[in-house]
Amino acid sequence: MALVDEAKSRMDASVAAIRREFETVRTGKAVPSILDSVRVEAYGSRMPLNQVSTVNAPDPSLLVVQPFDPSLIGPIEKAVLTAGLGLNPSNDGTIIRVPIPPLSEERRKQYVRILHKMAEEGRVSIRRARQAANERVKARLRANEVGEDQAHRTMTDVQKLTDEYVSRIDHLLSVKEKEVMAI
Repeated sequence: MALVDEAKSRMDASVAAIRREFETVRTGKAVPSILDSVRVEAYGSRMPLNQVSTVNAPDPSLLVVQPFDPSLIGPIEKAVLTAGLGLNPSNDGTIIRVPIPPLSEERRKQYVRILHKMAEEGRVSIRRARQAANERVKARLRANEVGEDQAHRTMTDVQKLTDEYVSRIDHLLSVKEKEVMAI
């Protein structure tokens, strides 16, 4: 059963990774994680935005960036503008406001296609975990470390896990797709 637990932990990691990736896909709402990919030129290096400021969403169409160091207002504004997110920040001297424009229908469909690709990568990762577990079971069977019945039971358990985790990814995809397509 250690093989099943190992496969389960690899599948858990795959689902967690997909969940994190899905969070980076923009919906029509202002979510601080939209700016996770922004890097700011600060203190002689490129730093993640969340290490030099706090990002809040006071309402569904606005993000507010509050720098820890007021001298970083300019570099943060420039970083958000040049991050390729299609956002247009404005600063009032102490904070940066980032209005989140509504998504066009075409852009929403693009995001859904991206989500489907991410989900497929997650499914492939889960199937690889299944394949690795099954290969180890077969190797143990060939080495006479386990009987045929035990090997079959273990492979069946791993397949059930695979089906469960693939359906979790499908559920996450469905929820995120509805979120992206909602106007």
